[in-house]
Amino acid sequence: MDFIRKNPSLPVFIAGLAIFTLVVTFMSEAYGAGALSTSFVKTLGKTLCLALVAIAMDLVWGYTGILSLGHFAFFGLGGYMIGMWLMYARTKLIVVESMASAALPPTPSEISDAIGTQIFGVVGSSEFPLVWMFAHSFWAQIALVVIVPGILALVFGWLAFRSRVTGVYLSILTQAMTLALSLYLFQNDSGLRGNNGLSGLQNLPGADGISQDYISIWFFWASAFALLITYLIAAFVVSGKFGSVIRGIRDDEARVRFLGYSVEGFKLFVFAMTAVMAAIGGALYYPQAGIINPAEIAPIASIYLAVWVAIGGRGRIYGAVIGAAFVSLVSTYFTGGQAPDIPLGFYTIKWVDWWLVLLGLSFVLVTLFAPKGIGGLFDLITHRMSPKRGGAPLGPDDGSLREQEAEK
Repeated sequence: MDFIRKNPSLPVFIAGLAIFTLVVTFMSEAYGAGALSTSFVKTLGKTLCLALVAIAMDLVWGYTGILSLGHFAFFGLGGYMIGMWLMYARTKLIVVESMASAALPPTPSEISDAIGTQIFGVVGSSEFPLVWMFAHSFWAQIALVVIVPGILALVFGWLAFRSRVTGVYLSILTQAMTLALSLYLFQNDSGLRGNNGLSGLQNLPGADGISQDYISIWFFWASAFALLITYLIAAFVVSGKFGSVIRGIRDDEARVRFLGYSVEGFKLFVFAMTAVMAAIGGALYYPQAGIINPAEIAPIASIYLAVWVAIGGRGRIYGAVIGAAFVSLVSTYFTGGQAPDIPLGFYTIKWVDWWLVLLGLSFVLVTLFAPKGIGGLFDLITHRMSPKRGGAPLGPDDGSLREQEAEK
């Protein structure tokens, strides 16, 4: 009960997510009235994954004060790890089926060569790179979804935090890491098909007889469950002593270090944990998107992620979810050709071209006039104001903030 008391938004979020999941299921083409198309169900599933990575960003930035401009790289790495298995297993089924009519049964070596040619022929190769050594194993690739981004975050975080790099310099370093990874993946000899990326990820191996209607709703359920677990973990992390420490690091890192806490250890733990969260979101997102390429890991994607959290209200877990969901759905509306163009006579406003301008303007306006974001509106609804002490001190010292000062 104490956990619920410290997180009053938790029951509301669980109830809202459950109702949302049921409504989408009963309105889907697979299990319901067919009011929601399969493509829109996939959009909603991807939105849940984006909300998941937004929670990770809020933990590392809104609660710990680390403005990471590289967390979408971990999101993309999770997609690449699961995408390797999806593409390998799917291609293997196609190759084996095509060779079944041969006069002599193919050898394992011939099958492997044919799979390699199918996957890497687009970049002029047929050899499996070392990074694909576990692509044949589903469980190995699932483990790599966690291991690869986790190790990268641990190594990068250890090098950065032990050097006590903070503020804008740390943000630039995370952005440089993301840019370096993106540029590497763009190369054909990276082992991940360069600019072509991994495609056909929406086709689950062995599920040829199952329509995309059912597959889309299954991934939607998985995304909703992953978001729920991530929200619970995040709420648990920030509600106890650990949460108080990371907030202290955000507000005054030197004072927390003076009190004897290992600031670097706390920051490293949060950085690595949120990297793994982001990777899990990516592993669920890209099978619904159907394709992943290095452009998904470009630094601009991580900047968008920070904008989502800021618009939703950083330092509030539900704010991150609201921000990601709001921007994702509005972006789908404006960039999907659904928003009507506005003719001005001398110029026609096409929202496909102007959406990024609108998003940037929204970020500036929120930063200047509503720093608590959309989530701050819930403070007004729930009357979450400064404590009313009648002018009495707010602490044991005579110099403690009084009510009038706390409200400023």
